[in-house]
Amino acid sequence: MKSLVLVLCLAQLWGCHSAPHMPGLGYKELNCDDPEAEQAALAAVDYINSNLLRGYKHTLNQIDKVKVWPRRPTGEVFEIEIDTLETTCYALDPIPAANCSVRKLEQHAVEGDCDFHVLKQDGQFSVLFAKCDSSPDSAEDVRKVCPDCPLLAPLNDSRVTHAVEAALAAFNARNNGSYYQLVEVSRAQIVPLPVSTYVEFAVAATDCVANEVTDPANCNLLAERQYGFCKSTLTQKVAGEDVAVTCTVFPTQPQIDGTYVPTPMVASAGPASPPAAAVMVGPMVVAAPPPVHRAHYDLRHTFTGVASVESASGEAFHVGKAPGVGQPGVAVPAGPVVRPCPGRIRHFKI
Repeated sequence: MKSLVLVLCLAQLWGCHSAPHMPGLGYKELNCDDPEAEQAALAAVDYINSNLLRGYKHTLNQIDKVKVWPRRPTGEVFEIEIDTLETTCYALDPIPAANCSVRKLEQHAVEGDCDFHVLKQDGQFSVLFAKCDSSPDSAEDVRKVCPDCPLLAPLNDSRVTHAVEAALAAFNARNNGSYYQLVEVSRAQIVPLPVSTYVEFAVAATDCVANEVTDPANCNLLAERQYGFCKSTLTQKVAGEDVAVTCTVFPTQPQIDGTYVPTPMVASAGPASPPAAAVMVGPMVVAAPPPVHRAHYDLRHTFTGVASVESASGEAFHVGKAPGVGQPGVAVPAGPVVRPCPGRIRHFKI
């Protein structure tokens, strides 16, 4: 009997040491309109806009789902799904995204769909993992709102590239300062009546003088980068073409060693090649080559979500695994009933 008792005691002692220590029994689900959920979502959107080198800034539209996980040794991780909408501000425009207008439905709106892991520690939010994609509204939905409104056109359409070339030439012809090269074509629409092509594109200043350029290939970007953003309409008329172009030149941006900046196109007006990688704090941000035949810049080419991320405490968060401690699917055993999600729509639903 004494031997049996001793065996049982040893078994219990071994079980205590071998059982995993799990502070906190799992995640909690948060109301999608909870102030903390919104703070985490806004931190995620700020991360998008801070790391975008192409396309347009985004704004928060809806929070779809929130799980909050405890994290060793301190803090908690918000596993959050959000919907965003594209604004009319170019990615490199210094205007804060909060001051940018959301692109309207009749302008062929673009929606982003993102998954984030956001760490909250000492009252501060920081992004650990980001995965996004974005897509334009369907043609059918645009037609319902505005039957005659033009849709997004492929950026490599010959009419689009011609309109960009003509607009850039017109801008440089009346420019007494630097010669500007094309960085990327961001948006285009073919308008049936009057027959015209509307384009939006980004440019960068070079060390050449606009009215003295003979070979643009010999022009180099300024040491302090200066970008601009142009909108143009090329209208077909009986007497020929009419080009109307307006460009906004942004303040200079000092070049930081090791940080990628958009590369201008010299030989053609096609979309510029994106960076192979961008040096960022937080998740790895990789801009994969977008397809040539595209009508917008898809967020998935920057926020791929493929890299595991090392958190500030040394714990790793991997795609496909829940961050921090706890077991996926194991709910907190006692507590309030799960609150409503998705949350409120801030603008409109695509």
